[in-house]
Amino acid sequence: MKSNRVDFSAAVENEMQLVLPSLSVNEGMARAAVAAFCAQLNPTALELADIKCAVSEAVTNCIVHAYREQMGDILIGVKLCEGRLIQIEIRDRGCGIENVKQAREPLFTTDAEGERSGMGFTVMENFCDELRVSSRVGKGTTVTLLKRLHK
Repeated sequence: MKSNRVDFSAAVENEMQLVLPSLSVNEGMARAAVAAFCAQLNPTALELADIKCAVSEAVTNCIVHAYREQMGDILIGVKLCEGRLIQIEIRDRGCGIENVKQAREPLFTTDAEGERSGMGFTVMENFCDELRVSSRVGKGTTVTLLKRLHK
């Protein structure tokens, strides 16, 4: 995890909220909607690609892990803050993560069939300035992605 913490106290200039069912086809919708909303800050193509990739990973985690074989809501909130700071919160009300520290380790996966790489949180960390994960078993998980755009 990157050590330079991002200041959460920046004033919010605009925000949006989106709720999508945990269908795999909605991963692309989430990525596109967040990118379109963030575009008002005129990010570089690379910054926008980073945001889209991190959002894709977080939403895919909700679809694949949080709800597993059932349907549930994915709640997405995006705040554009002063200083070109973007705060993206992706939340589910699924099964939760028993051990967040362990889940954030590269290559850790609960996928018994070995179809998943266990790199989701690592990817999110590498495309954002800061990643926060909070979870309660049986209650759900919240992933907060912070990205400061260059001036």
